[in-house]
Amino acid sequence: QVQLVESGGGLVQPGGSLRLSCAASGFTFSSYYMSWFRQGPGKAREFVAGISWSGHSTLYADSVKGRFTISRDNAKNTEYLQMNSLKPEDTAVYYCAAGIVTNTADPSKYHYWGQGTQVTVSS
Repeated sequence: QVQLVESGGGLVQPGGSLRLSCAASGFTFSSYYMSWFRQGPGKAREFVAGISWSGHSTLYADSVKGRFTISRDNAKNTEYLQMNSLKPEDTAVYYCAAGIVTNTADPSKYHYWGQGTQVTVSS
């Protein structure tokens, strides 16, 4: 049974940091391209960041470049998203996703999705 379980969300003040985790099971994690997406209130789901199976290649949305860092630990079947300098517009439900197609921001190309974790940036 495939599972992607996100954790680490919460309420943080503008300028603060959070680290999200996504624990994977039920598939060969190290063979999949992993990404983070987010969906804010009343908005479409949007790509945030992606990472190759080896961890050597990453891709970021322009809105988070320089502030967020995606990483993975294949030995622990876990991917991470370090979020710094958070802004109110980063408020959203964050989802991890796994797919075979690399370097894609198209959510339809991803096979597996987590249930999401809420991130709220507010003073």
